[in-house]
Amino acid sequence: MSALATAPAQDHHDDHGHHHKQSFITKYIFSTDHKMISKQYLITGIIMGIVGIMMSVLFRMQLAWPEESFAIFEALLGKWAPDGVMTPSIYLALVTIHGTIMVFFVLTAGLSGTFSNLLIPLQIGARDMASGFLNMLSYWLFFVSSVIMLASLFIESGPANAGWTIYPPLSALPQAIGGSGLGMTLWLVSLAIFIASSLLGSLNYIVTVLNLRTKGMSMTRLPLTIWAFFVTAIIGVVSFPVLLSAALLLIMDRSFGTSFFLSDIYISGEVLSHQGGSPVLFEHLFWFLGHPEVYIVILPAMGIVSEVMATNARKPIFGYRAMVASILAIAFLSTIVWGHHMFVSGMNPFLGSVFTFTTLLIAIPSAVKAFNWITTLWKGNLQMNPAMLFSIGFVSTFITGGLTGIILGDSTLDINVHDTYFVIAHFHLVMGISAIYGLLAGVYHWFPKMFGRMMNKNMGYVHFWITAVGAYGVFFPMHFIGLAGLPRRYYTNTAFPYFDDLADVNVIITVFALITAAVQVLFLWNFFASIFYGRKATQNPWNATTLEWTTPVEHIHGNWPGEIPSVYRWPYDYSKTNEDGEYVIKGQDFVPQNVPLQENEEELNH
Repeated sequence: MSALATAPAQDHHDDHGHHHKQSFITKYIFSTDHKMISKQYLITGIIMGIVGIMMSVLFRMQLAWPEESFAIFEALLGKWAPDGVMTPSIYLALVTIHGTIMVFFVLTAGLSGTFSNLLIPLQIGARDMASGFLNMLSYWLFFVSSVIMLASLFIESGPANAGWTIYPPLSALPQAIGGSGLGMTLWLVSLAIFIASSLLGSLNYIVTVLNLRTKGMSMTRLPLTIWAFFVTAIIGVVSFPVLLSAALLLIMDRSFGTSFFLSDIYISGEVLSHQGGSPVLFEHLFWFLGHPEVYIVILPAMGIVSEVMATNARKPIFGYRAMVASILAIAFLSTIVWGHHMFVSGMNPFLGSVFTFTTLLIAIPSAVKAFNWITTLWKGNLQMNPAMLFSIGFVSTFITGGLTGIILGDSTLDINVHDTYFVIAHFHLVMGISAIYGLLAGVYHWFPKMFGRMMNKNMGYVHFWITAVGAYGVFFPMHFIGLAGLPRRYYTNTAFPYFDDLADVNVIITVFALITAAVQVLFLWNFFASIFYGRKATQNPWNATTLEWTTPVEHIHGNWPGEIPSVYRWPYDYSKTNEDGEYVIKGQDFVPQNVPLQENEEELNH
């Protein structure tokens, strides 16, 4: 209510500030406007995504044709690919940095950073984030961490190559291998700064949702996007500090002679003076963040998909309260399942059974969401634009990848496929591809709000269908080569005749990967060209009900000219009719949240 009391003063201040021309630096670089910061996050995330995808193309080529020489390897990797042949260490480094970039810098920052910033103030009816300065600071810390991570690729001794999970002792002993030196130090510094950025952003999101909602915007009238961003921020605040502690303890082991994660280590016959530590302790600390991280990535995508589906099915979201409850259940359960990553670490079998139980339990709220999305689509008046296609694609990959999670979540079944391509297939479908589909659905849907223009729909269709077929072409066969026992992170399998029959499958996977990577160029062209040359957007191009579509197309710092609209209804009044069968607003199949209830009209809240 305090925010409401100061609204007139804010209006006056915003109007006053609007007349003073901002410099290029204050408007586009060191901006405190949440809308500009969301664009900065998105474009930085896209650039990091390009780097991550290029790395995956390189190591997929190596896996498909391990004996071949490629000029592109020598051009891009230099001394790490003499005569165009990739060395084992650079292969592992590419896998390591690809995983790090995609999980943290693209999916975490790209989804939460972009859409939490864009939508939280707009959808709850706030002028901006609770703290514009902290918001700006969180982006610039993210940017600095991105630069340090990319800089680590150019280190003489090589980038970090202990896998994206950076298990000790490879990551704890600078002298272990080339990538354990300065490259690993930069990796740790980059991640520590990234965590600081995430924590600042998360605290800002939580305070904004709790304190700055407009008049009438109760928690049960929040769009599911806001619920997802809000709960994601809470998970981040709970779990990211644990990874920060692991990184700091690892830095101390590396540089200050401590032994948190090291004990009884020999290098070339030399006994090192490390005693009493345990690498399994690092696994516990890493995965205490590592598994909630999956939901930090997937929950924002779930919120976006719920919003896009309801809008384009022209139907209320099915089971709103159940959807909110499932978000909260996922958040709680995500913090007590981390041990399923450690079934082969020598864990007590009883403890393994406990983690198996909690892991299988988390399938219930996930299934609730999947069924509710399908029911939302059922008998809807579906508008098949690119955002809707990517949302439906999200449900498909989430269910497909989730089913294999049942196998990996069972301690006895997991042992057989642990560290094989089966894990890669599951992880990429349920988290990687699903989250990217959610990200792309959000970009296509809110592009008009971000840039005031429309993306090319036909290019969007081509982008979706080739990406959808290509993604399954890459990751579906991986299940089978994983079940056959093919281990991950090997730069070639030619030394193992047992796997010779699987070589052709690797070629097929790589061909699909190359096609899927290539079609992303079409998306990039569509995205950047549409910013400047796209068809100008109307105020509410999708006929949506939420508050962000009541703001003018032309951005102003403060979002609404004059008074902030009040809220009178939940965010999913689509195709709502009166007793006589007519739409509540004649000739219009949607009722915006800021339209008061009519006489005898019942407020819905499924």
